[in-house]
Parts: sequence; C-alpha cells; structure tokens
Amino acid sequence: MRKVALLLIVLLGVAHFATVSRCEEDAAEEKEETDDEESDDEEEEDEEDDTEVKEENGVSVLTDGNFETFMEGKDTVLVEFYAPWCGHCKQFAPEYEKIAQTLKESDPPISVAKVDATVATELASRFEVSGYPTIKILKNGEPVDYDGERSEKAIVARVKEVAAPDWKPPPEATLVLTKDNFDETVNEADIILVEFYAPWCGHCKRLAPEYEKAAKQLSQRSPPIPLAKVDATVENEVASRFGVTGYPTLKIFRKGKVFDYNGPREQHGIVDYMSEQAGPPSKQVQAGKQVQEIIKDGDDAVIVGVFSGEQDDAYEIYIEACHALREDFTFRHTFSSEVSKLLKASPGQIVIVQPEKFRSKYEPASHTLAVKDSTSVSEVQEFFKKHAIPLVGHRKPSNDAKRYSKRPLVVVYYGVDFSFDFRKATQFWRSKVLEVAKDFPEYTFAIADEEDFADELKSLGLSESGEEVNVGILADGGKKFAMEPEEMDSEVLRDFVIAFKKGKLKPIIKSQPVPKNNKGPVKVVVGKTFDEIVMDSKKDVLIEFYAPWCGHCKKMEPDYLTLGKKYKGEKNLVIAKMDSTANDVPNDSYKVEGFPTIYFAPSNSKQSPVKFEGGDRTVEGLSKFIEQHATKLSQNRDEL
Repeated sequence: MRKVALLLIVLLGVAHFATVSRCEEDAAEEKEETDDEESDDEEEEDEEDDTEVKEENGVSVLTDGNFETFMEGKDTVLVEFYAPWCGHCKQFAPEYEKIAQTLKESDPPISVAKVDATVATELASRFEVSGYPTIKILKNGEPVDYDGERSEKAIVARVKEVAAPDWKPPPEATLVLTKDNFDETVNEADIILVEFYAPWCGHCKRLAPEYEKAAKQLSQRSPPIPLAKVDATVENEVASRFGVTGYPTLKIFRKGKVFDYNGPREQHGIVDYMSEQAGPPSKQVQAGKQVQEIIKDGDDAVIVGVFSGEQDDAYEIYIEACHALREDFTFRHTFSSEVSKLLKASPGQIVIVQPEKFRSKYEPASHTLAVKDSTSVSEVQEFFKKHAIPLVGHRKPSNDAKRYSKRPLVVVYYGVDFSFDFRKATQFWRSKVLEVAKDFPEYTFAIADEEDFADELKSLGLSESGEEVNVGILADGGKKFAMEPEEMDSEVLRDFVIAFKKGKLKPIIKSQPVPKNNKGPVKVVVGKTFDEIVMDSKKDVLIEFYAPWCGHCKKMEPDYLTLGKKYKGEKNLVIAKMDSTANDVPNDSYKVEGFPTIYFAPSNSKQSPVKFEGGDRTVEGLSKFIEQHATKLSQNRDEL
C-alpha cells in the first residue's frame, strides 16, 4: 500500500512539472509575440519618424527621408540649404524665419523649408549645392535659383513672382548648337564661347548654373557676347572636329576660327575673361616715350607692330596672329612715325625688343620681321615665340610655364634681385652665365631666385649645398641633373653643361626603394623603375598615380586590385600604381595634378599616354577604358 501511495506522489509531481514547463513555454512564446509586435510597432514608428516633417519657428525641416512626401501637391516652396557651422547661415536665420511668417500669411500660403546639407547629402547633391546658404525656389519640384539680396522684401517678392499661376521660367541665355546650326553660328559671330559637354559629366553639371548666369550677364553687354553649348555625346561629328576628348571642353570662336579657352569656370571669372577676350589683342601706342618707358623698366619682351593704318593688310595679319597668343604676350601696335623712327622700323614690320636689363653684347638689340602678303599667321607667331626670351632671362613662377617650358633648360639659382641696390650683384652672376650660354644655342639658359624655386632646389638635392650659387638642368622627359656644389664661375658651368651634353651625368630621381617582391596583380612603380615598367614598349600599361592620404584613392583601391586580378593572365598588359608623393614622375607626358590620376600608356605610343577622364572608376569602367585603348589585349584572358 505504501508503495502505491509513493508511486501516486511521484506521478503527481511529474504532472505538475510538465504543467509548469508548458506554462513557461506558453509565456515565453507570448512574450516573443509581444516583443515582435513591439518591434514592428517601433519599426513603424521609425518609418513614420523618417517621413515626419518637423517645424522650427515656422520653417519646415526637410531631410532625405521626408522631402518627397512634403513636396507632394505643392506648387511653390522656398528652400534654404545650410550648414550648421556656416556664419552666413546663422546670420541669415532670423531673416529667414520672418520670410516664412510672411509667406505663410500670403494668399495662398507658400511653404518655407530648410535643409541641413551636411546631413541630407542626397538632396544637396541632387540640387548641386556647393556653398552656404544656397536658396532655391521649387516650382512644381523644379529648382529656380535665387541670386538676389538676402532680405525679406527681395526674397518674398521673387517667391510671389514665381508662385504666380502664369509664371514660366525664362528661356536659357545659353544657345544650343547642333550640327545643323553650329557652323553658321560660329562663322557669323565676332566672338562666341562654346562648351562641349556630356549630360552625365559631374564637372559639366557643376559648371552649368555658372555658365548660364555668365550667358545672361554677357547677353546684356554692348555688344553682347554669346555663350553656347553642344551635347558632345549626341553631336559626335562636331565634337571630333575640334579634338574634344574630355568634358567640359570650352572653345572660343572668332568668325569661325577656333581658340582655346583658358579662363575661370565660374560666373564672374567667365564674364571678365570673355570681356577681355572681346577687346583687341593689341594696344595702340602713340608716343615714343611710352615705348621707351616699357623698354627701360619692363620685365618681358616688348613687341610692337608698325603699320600705316588699320586698313594695312599687314596689320590684319598681325592682329590675327596676336589673338591666339594674347594670354602669352603683351602686344602693341602703332601708326605713329615717331614710334617707328624710335624702333628703326618701317610700316609693315614687327619689332621685338628685350628690356634694357636683359641686353648683352652676345645678342642683337632687337629683332624685326617684315610682314608681306605671303606671310602666314603661323610665321608671325613663330617669330614671337622664337625671340620671346633673351639669351639669359629671369625665370620666375609667373613666367615659367609661358617662357621656360622648352627643354633642356639650364637654371642658375641665387639671390636674383634687379632692384637698384642689388642689380649689380645680380648682373655679375648673370654675366658669368652669358659667357657660357652664347656657345650652346641649342639649350635655354635662365637665372632664378633661390627662394622662388626652393622646392625645385630641394628636389635637386641642392637646398643645403652651402654655395651662394647652384645650378641644375631640367631635361626632356622630366629628368633633372644637379651640378655638384662648387664655387661658381664660367668654366665650372661650362664643364657641367659639356658633361650633360656628352651624357656623362646621372639624373636626380626621388624614389622609394625598389620593391623586392613585385609579382602581385598590381605592380608597384617607384621613381627608379618608371622607365623600366611604364615606358616598356613591349607592353600596354595602366598606371594610377595616387597619394596615401587621398580618400578617393582609398575608395578605389579594392576595385583597382580586382582589376589587376581580372587581367593577370594578360602577358602584355600591366596594371600598375605609383605613390606620387614619394616618387618623381620622370616624364613630362604624365602630368599629375590631382589624385588619383590614371593614364593608359599604349605599347606603341609611350610619349602620348591617354588620360582617364571618366568618373566611373569601377572595375567595369576601367575595363572599358583599357579595352578601348589596348594594343596587345588577347581574346583569352582569365575572367573573374
């Protein structure tokens, strides 16, 4: 009996335990369901929060998440794009709140909003916001730029004008050119600026509003200067005629003749540049005293065309030649017999005179070209270029690109100063250089101030030479040669130049150590291996010039590595990279002006590499670039 009772107790215990467990499981399941419901509710709340539009002092706060919802059904909305740290934005805030109140009370009410462009980056990018505050009026979702005063009166008036039911955006001031109207337009225009663009190009999108504003401003000038644009992706034939390979490309046309545009790319810069370009390329001088002063105190070649009058055929040839080089030289012309007598020139002649401080017994005081009916514009331009610099001129940062780009260039560095107190010392060393320069007409010689070219001296290893005067030679292909520190005189300089001429000097190249193992999918190039790898005429080479600190370079790195792996089976194609901050690029054809810079060096054209201009630096975009320019790509490559 006792055994039966014990068994019953055990069974009752098991049953109770099972019941409790089941209850706990049910409770747990119920809790999970509750948690799930709460989680769903939270997600719904989050979603609701994402599209909810808050208001601060009457101004709606828009984000990437709530913008579209807010805009639905609204005809006109005033929007300010701001940055929290921007002083102008903070100063404008009270005025903007007053504007919001005024427009809210208008009939019908007009919404006023603001966007923190540092957070709502998608909106900032979409509306091409590049400065703060940026104010836009959205008419049926389309932006209308506001460039007026940041005052309540001005902004409210403009918003109400745009909000009117019959308001339409004014036609673009920029002309749209196609193959059907291009030639007629540029041939008839005294001057016109034409932009060749691609709709997908980021730089073109950034230029567009500035270009249109400049077009409007220049259209109101007297006489007006037209600005035009060509969609180069549609008008391929027109773009190819003018060598358009990148976007945007801007060209100036004068009666159909094309000239490069080298000016700024923002409204006021474009306006100023084109206004200057519309004027004559040569200034008239009427008195001999004007020319004498320029020759006495000038820093650059004095170019004067002497003519009988504006109807002189030689004058027309001269002016046309001046147009293309107006940014490189200061041109003058005269119809005065007094000036022609001073220059010892007859009508129809062009005279080039170097300033007094650059004259020497080793070169003529002036150069003269007689312009005849048979003289071509290019002959006149060659005359300008040939005699632009004296035997030994003064190289400065301001004239380096325009006057001293020819190689080889022998540069003598010291404290160059032509002011009264230091002129004698400056000319003492220059006279030493002249004695050598006269015997090497195939080279260009110049003196340069050591402080102006401190970085260049450092790259030559001469910044701490201890010498008063240092010498370097900048040669073809970006190669540099330094004269061993030694007391300078004419014979020492002559020996150095002769050694260079005979090929006995070793170039100075800044370089990281040559990698011991360089068998990865992306070859590492350093200064010392540039010629060996990149200039190898047996192989095509894609090379990326990067900087270790560059964010774009870091972002691109995984794609570039994948690209290397993709083409690893191509024996005649090299994917390479080079740290441009730690290595010299010993070739002038590979100019690095930003990071990353990418070039394709075809096996058959190493001195004319193709620069990658597209924004698509993905594996797909770079592959397309490679296959477009490759000369030795096989059909059977390893696929990813």
